[in-house]
Amino acid sequence: MTLSTAERKGSARERLLARLLDAFGEALPPPETSLREVAARIETSHALLRYHFGSLSGVLAALLEAQRSRDNETLLEAARQGTFDDFVVAIWRAYTRPERLSRARGFFYVAGLAAYGPEDFREFVESIGDLTAMLSSLAEREGLDAKEARDVAAVTVAAIRGLLLQEILTPGTRPEDAVTLILRMRPADGRSA
Repeated sequence: MTLSTAERKGSARERLLARLLDAFGEALPPPETSLREVAARIETSHALLRYHFGSLSGVLAALLEAQRSRDNETLLEAARQGTFDDFVVAIWRAYTRPERLSRARGFFYVAGLAAYGPEDFREFVESIGDLTAMLSSLAEREGLDAKEARDVAAVTVAAIRGLLLQEILTPGTRPEDAVTLILRMRPADGRSA
C-alpha cells in the first residue's frame, strides 16, 4: 500500500493515512502522544482516527506499514540492480539514518504490541516478512536453493534488526562495521556453511 501525498481519492481511511504521512513524513508520533494530539496535527477528530485505526497503536502500525511499503519500493530497485550484499548494505543504510530512528523505535514498539496481540496487528505482522522475501529472491538468483535462500535471508534480516535494536537501546555500541559482520555470516560463494 503506497500512498502519495498527492493521492486524495480512495477510502476515508486511505485519505486519513495520506494526511498522517504528510504530517509525520519519515517519523512517527511518539507513543506518549495522545490520539487527540495526532488528530489535532492533521486537523481531524480523534473519534475519526479511533474509528478507522482503533487506537494510537493502530495509527502507528498503519503509518509504519505505509512507510515501509514506500521503502520497499525504493529498496526493490536496489535489489533489481545489485547483488545480495548490495541489498543488505542498502537496507542497513536506509534504516540507520539518524532521521529514521524514531521510526525504528516505533517499529520495535509496534512489534512488541503485536507479539501480545498479533490478531490486532494482522497487516503489520503480514508485512514483517517483506525484506526477507526480497533477500531470499536475491539469494536464489545467486545460486542458493529455495530453503537455503530463505534461511540466509531470515538470519540476515534478524541480524539487521537485532543490531538496529541494540543501537536504539544503547546508542554507539553496535560495531562500526556491522554490515561487514552481517555479510561475513554468508560464505563468499553464496553457499551456507
